[in-house]
Amino acid sequence: MSTTRRRYRSLASLKRDQARCHACLEAGFELESLPVIAPAEGQRAYLFGQAPGAVEGLERRPWRGRAGRTLRRWFQLDETAFYATFYCSSVTRCYPGKAPTGRGDRTPTPAERLLCRRWRDAELALLRPQLIVTVGGLAARELLGLDRVTEFVGSCYELGGTTTIPLPHPSGASGWLNAPANRARLDDALALIAGELERL
Repeated sequence: MSTTRRRYRSLASLKRDQARCHACLEAGFELESLPVIAPAEGQRAYLFGQAPGAVEGLERRPWRGRAGRTLRRWFQLDETAFYATFYCSSVTRCYPGKAPTGRGDRTPTPAERLLCRRWRDAELALLRPQLIVTVGGLAARELLGLDRVTEFVGSCYELGGTTTIPLPHPSGASGWLNAPANRARLDDALALIAGELERL
């Protein structure tokens, strides 16, 4: 049975409970992995994605597959620096499996997202990050209530007093970045993130 506390005093206890979470399985959802847990602690930036992919589900570490390599290239960070810079989190914590169409991964349902929301809320309360970066449309919708990628990439937002900068998803499943105007939006967003990281 899954354990969740009303309030966590440390990331260690939070991660311990996350690693044993079966809330979605208990609610009847079929998942392809156990929860993926962020490595390390002490980061001042919080990276919030959609859900782990197949490689992440297997290794139980975030951003290990092709999308993670693309993201690290965008940030110009090697793997060690990436994990030291960002506490990696996501809307849901287990690999949800392939999409029924066979293209990309399945989008977690609203009920699954709700079950995982407690982890995000507890992380933000404990970490109090100085920068939040959302990755992909679902993450931006869940955290900021934003709708369309075209409208929000390249802009800064505030979430509880914390600078929040949305990015598109780096998976390649979408052709959004094929348009030069969208590549320019991505470049603007990455410049904003680089500036904030320098300030930290």
